[in-house]
Amino acid sequence: MSQPESAIADAQAGGPSDGTPAKGQEPLAELAARHGLRRAIARPSLPAYLRQLWERRHFVMTYATSRNVSKYSNSALGQLWQVLTPLLNAAIYWLMFGLILGAKGDIENYTAFLITGMFVFTYTQRAVSGGAKSISGNLSLIRALHFPRAALPFAYTIQEFQQLLISMGVLVVLVPLTGEAPTWLWLLVPVALLLQTMFNVGASLVLARVGATARDLNQLLPFIMRTWLYTSGVFFAIEQRVVSAGLPQWIADAMYLNPAAAYIELMRDLLMRSYEGPSHIWIVCVFWALFALIGGFWYFWRAEEKYGRG
Repeated sequence: MSQPESAIADAQAGGPSDGTPAKGQEPLAELAARHGLRRAIARPSLPAYLRQLWERRHFVMTYATSRNVSKYSNSALGQLWQVLTPLLNAAIYWLMFGLILGAKGDIENYTAFLITGMFVFTYTQRAVSGGAKSISGNLSLIRALHFPRAALPFAYTIQEFQQLLISMGVLVVLVPLTGEAPTWLWLLVPVALLLQTMFNVGASLVLARVGATARDLNQLLPFIMRTWLYTSGVFFAIEQRVVSAGLPQWIADAMYLNPAAAYIELMRDLLMRSYEGPSHIWIVCVFWALFALIGGFWYFWRAEEKYGRG
């Protein structure tokens, strides 16, 4: 037995059962610190945590891909549902909002406007919803294996990103069919998707920590996401609707600060010649990407040693 182990064993043998040292003995915490020992589940430093996460990047990618493959493995159409789901949602909303409620008469090329909004919002909605359940839904995995817990929210976002790539392939085919000619701005679409992905990861990390302890979040999440959907300008032009309702301009400006609305507006601005988003939309998107990713990662890391306990 090594000297540190022997010293701790002696301290444990001679001390009370509650871990309080006997008279004249050194406390266990101080003894362990003096010999360079630490708790096995202690939270690593932030740089060490980042290194551990990078070392497990292959696990993250494999886990995300396997979830995508298994998700539709029992359905007849298989992976085709990755494209059909947002298309069917867009068709339903086009019928309800565009045709029945007459929104398509107020917006030029409403079809491209709507499907762009639906595809972009669906990416954020599904990534954030999956991230919220990534810890609470994988307790057996967390308790069985040692790995950075942030790998799970990352994997859920990458899973949705893989599905988005298929959806974007459909989108760049459909948008020209609606009359929108490709421009050089389409080259900036990957940059916009990167910014949105950074935000999605950060938001997923925040909700993953909240969802790990607040089990009622899973019940509230559908209502939160539905409210977010209806306030993000997916079905209507924000400024046009605010002005037509006789509301002050600052309300429209505040609605554009909504991160989901910001990424929708940015994508429409890039893909559609017939639509022009707010001039400051790039600033809003960059801000949310950096703030969510940095703040969300720090917030999640702070509770690293608590996940899977209890």
